[in-house]
Amino acid sequence: MEIAQSAALVVVDVQKGFEEEFWGKRNNPAAEGNIAALIDLWQETGRPVVFVRHDSPAGSRSPLRVGHVGNDFKDFVEERRGKGSGRELLVTKSVNSAFYGEPSLDDWLKGEARGGAADGQRAQIVIVGIQTNMCNETTARMGGNLGYDVVFPLDAMHTFDLEGPFGWAATAEELTRATAVSLHGGRFARVVSTEDVLKGAAAA
Repeated sequence: MEIAQSAALVVVDVQKGFEEEFWGKRNNPAAEGNIAALIDLWQETGRPVVFVRHDSPAGSRSPLRVGHVGNDFKDFVEERRGKGSGRELLVTKSVNSAFYGEPSLDDWLKGEARGGAADGQRAQIVIVGIQTNMCNETTARMGGNLGYDVVFPLDAMHTFDLEGPFGWAATAEELTRATAVSLHGGRFARVVSTEDVLKGAAAA
C-alpha cells in the first residue's frame, strides 16, 4: 500500500462522551492505541492531520453536547494536538459527515492534500475514530463520492451494539463487518489494517 506524503489523516470524534454507558457495548479495545500510532506517524512525517469534533446541541441529552465534559477530545488526542510539523485543522460538526462541518473540510483538503498530489493522482485521506458505522462510514462514503482515495483502517476505530427496526439488533462487530463490506465492496474506500497504513506511510 502506498500512502502519499500529502495524505491527510482525518481523526473523527475521538471524544470523552463515547466512554459513557449511554452507548452500550463497544468493540475493538485496540482502537485508541492504533489511532495514537497513526497520529504520531503523521505528525513525525509532517503530513496533514484533521481533528473532527461532534458538537451536539447544548440542551440535548447527548454525551457529546457542547458544554459537557463529553464534548472534549479524549486525553491522548488532546495531548497530541498541535505537536506535529505539518499543517493541522480542527473541524466541528453536528451531523454525521465531517464534510458538513466548519470550516469546510473539502476546501481545506483541496489546498492541502490535492496540492501535493502527483498529476493524475487522487488526493488521499485516511479515516480513523468513532463510530465505525456512523460518522466514519458517512465521511468515507462522501469522500469517495467527492473523488478522494479513501483509506479506512478498520482496527483504528470502534462502534457499539445497536438496535434497529422489526426487533432486529446487531453487535458492534457485526456492524463493523457490514461497514467494511459495504465500503470496500462498493468501492467507496479501501478497508485495510493500521499496520498496512503505518508501513505504507513509513515507506513513502
